[in-house]
Amino acid sequence: MLDFRLKSYEKFLELENPTFGPVIDFSFDEILYYKNEHEKYKDDWEKVNENVRNTFCNLGVIAAENKYLDGVTNQYESEVVYHKQITNKNIIFLSTDEALQQYPELFKKYFNHLVKYDENKYTALNGAVWSGGTFIYIPKGTVLDRPLQSYFRIDTESLGQFERTIIIVDEEASLEYIEGCTARSYSKNSLHAGVVEIFVKKNATMRYSTIQNWSTDIYNLVTKRAIVGESGKMEWIDGNIGSKVTMKYPSCILEGDYAIGNSISIAYAKKGQFLDAGAKMIHLGKYTKSNIISKSIAEAGGMANYRGTSKITKKAIGSIAEVKCDTILMDKESKSDTYPKNIVENNSSKISHEASVSKVDEEKLFYLMSKGLNENRAKELIITGFISDFKKELPMEYAVELNRLLNEN
Repeated sequence: MLDFRLKSYEKFLELENPTFGPVIDFSFDEILYYKNEHEKYKDDWEKVNENVRNTFCNLGVIAAENKYLDGVTNQYESEVVYHKQITNKNIIFLSTDEALQQYPELFKKYFNHLVKYDENKYTALNGAVWSGGTFIYIPKGTVLDRPLQSYFRIDTESLGQFERTIIIVDEEASLEYIEGCTARSYSKNSLHAGVVEIFVKKNATMRYSTIQNWSTDIYNLVTKRAIVGESGKMEWIDGNIGSKVTMKYPSCILEGDYAIGNSISIAYAKKGQFLDAGAKMIHLGKYTKSNIISKSIAEAGGMANYRGTSKITKKAIGSIAEVKCDTILMDKESKSDTYPKNIVENNSSKISHEASVSKVDEEKLFYLMSKGLNENRAKELIITGFISDFKKELPMEYAVELNRLLNEN
């Protein structure tokens, strides 16, 4: 691992920032790359540092644990501070650091397999300084009754958070995983550069739901990728509400025949925010299917872009890829662009792409206000209707949380 970190660091120094998307403007010298003031993680909230416990309590994380989840991991700053496996099924559910120590051969088999350290400047940086994150292995034929959840919190000014998440869903197994992200606001920029690698085996299913509510001083530059085996299914449910800059494109490599990849996402950008998000679907197997639905909202001068790729390769005969991108602009100052890349390399497959950009419907707004609603409440209802496809895919407690976040914004 030391050799890997040093090799990653050398590559980080060589590589430049991305030449597309938002301008990345912060000093790497001002970032704090590791912070951990706590002992080994606990499995009892009463044993967790009081300030940390109160933070997660106020976020509603603790209350949700026994009601909705089969296991939880909570990361504060650079390390996991609380971890508990509620289900008694024979799964592996650990912090990534702990998995490296307890299951070195399994770890080595999957670490840096899907997301290589030298792909871009931020995968290299993650490779050099990664800490925390979640490692999950779901054995063959195992189906969990409730989701597993990880929650990531940044509370320190100019902190960098570099978790590494690895999930393996073995043949005919099923997992629903939920990720939450928040941070306290500061005047200086912070950085989140996580890496996620997911392996969905034959006839397995995996759903990965994220609600990101980073503060507006966070650069959120993450790489998330899944590889899907024969007749497997991978779903990304991706909500982007906060951050100063986001560049995130969850991906599926549909390797096995009849594999399915879905992504449904929202990006809500307000003043001072630039969210460049989307998805990538790469079809390698025969008769594979993918579906990308992207909802973008821009308000108060925010910028919300869709950037994505759907590629059906030469051998992926009989495959289907669908892309639908919808944007709503709440005022004249806000902006949105769409950057699709659609490639089909055989004559038996097809790609369809549909995109729309619209402004707030003045007639709908007038109608709602005529019923006694003020303008802000009327806009809230319009936005809620606009993202209804996304909301219905969320677990109930996260749909409620999304409503709260949208109302706060």
